Amino acid sequence: MIRAIALCLGLLPAAAMAQQVTTAPGGAVRVLDKIAGTTTDLTLTDGQSQTVGQLTVQLRECRYPTDNPAGNAYGDLIITYKGDTAPVFQGWMIASAPALNAMDHPRYDVWMLRCTTP
Repeated sequence: MIRAIALCLGLLPAAAMAQQVTTAPGGAVRVLDKIAGTTTDLTLTDGQSQTVGQLTVQLRECRYPTDNPAGNAYGDLIITYKGDTAPVFQGWMIASAPALNAMDHPRYDVWMLRCTTP
């Protein structure tokens, strides 16, 4: 769905819709604490979660273009804030277009960096 939205907005060429992707065993995510001014890079395997400050990031799946593993990363994430029952973010983030489906939180920013390839 995100790719269809990006195509409609002209952010992706039509050829990107037909791009073959491969599922990676994990990926890397960057967390910015806007109050402390610090960034933390997390390397997660599919299904794994890690906590940074009061934020827990779980990577459900990471995909990358089959013909260009370093070209982009698509991460399916669930992000929760300590004490909240509902996730503050749940869905796909695209490394090359983090603002396309961004997490909205007053203290933290999270974005996909890359997939880890075998």
